[in-house]
Amino acid sequence: MKIHVIKHISFGLIMIGALAATVMFLWNLLIPAIFGITAINFWQALGLFILARLLLGGMGGRFMMGRGMHTQHNPIREKWMKMTDEERKEFIRRRHPHGHRVDFPHAEEPEKES
Repeated sequence: MKIHVIKHISFGLIMIGALAATVMFLWNLLIPAIFGITAINFWQALGLFILARLLLGGMGGRFMMGRGMHTQHNPIREKWMKMTDEERKEFIRRRHPHGHRVDFPHAEEPEKES
């Protein structure tokens, strides 16, 4: 178990270092030539990478921790999949008058009552 954790931590550190080196390389290749701004070192590139992740993409979330969108726990979807056809139609009928979109899997438009 300890070896498994150490491998994951080592891999994560290597990946962060590789990403920071890539940011540094691309910055130093493009930005000074285009804008005339000075080159940056590894630690500045790492800080820039972290800042960009915080501002634009977060730190982790669905994809960084090895979990895709399809494996996340979704209690509403699970409840929907356990419903019978009658329960689904009733659920849609109750939601429809309130202006909610009908975008559930295998959902049909509710029949209009006259």
